Amino acid sequence: MRLPISSYTSQPWRIHEFTGDFAVEDVWSFRTPGAGPGDFPAMLAAMREHGGLAEMPQPTQFLFDLRWKLGALFGWDKPAAGVGRRVSSLCDRLPDDLREAPRGLDNDNMPLKAVYELDTEAVRELANKTVHTLMHLGWVEGANGAYELRMAVLVKPNGRFGRLYMAAIAPFRHLIVYPALTRRWERAWLEHQRRSR
Repeated sequence: MRLPISSYTSQPWRIHEFTGDFAVEDVWSFRTPGAGPGDFPAMLAAMREHGGLAEMPQPTQFLFDLRWKLGALFGWDKPAAGVGRRVSSLCDRLPDDLREAPRGLDNDNMPLKAVYELDTEAVRELANKTVHTLMHLGWVEGANGAYELRMAVLVKPNGRFGRLYMAAIAPFRHLIVYPALTRRWERAWLEHQRRSR
């Protein structure tokens, strides 16, 4: 479910301390029935195991495949346009305590790379010729004391082209990608619950 931006900005996340130059693009919630306050690491593990792009429906996979092909054709994703080259990594901005925190796991199937992972929040990043983007995952107590996963997408477009790119892909994100991601991640949690009984 899509949420107002205030549902992200009102939380006391550490990420607020060093991302004032990024704009909050989207905020979504994911139901995690039966989850408790300490289940954020379990949710992240469930997402890694059952929530990858290979598990997404064909329309979503098609959109990602198309995006990577366009990126290859126009050179959007060359290493020179990425983190550590065109833009500095968010890791370079972290305060000392977060630099010493676990970063989280990376794999070749996940284009966003880990920045840090705490008990209730985690951050990943990606940069190319269009944007520098951050995915913030947070663990929040929702209605009736139930805990749920929330995802915020923060972006810093690369000039006018980046702004046009973000506007062009917005309908696809909101109508296809995020709803599919919601279904997949919620199923990943249910599968984790089933296996841990």
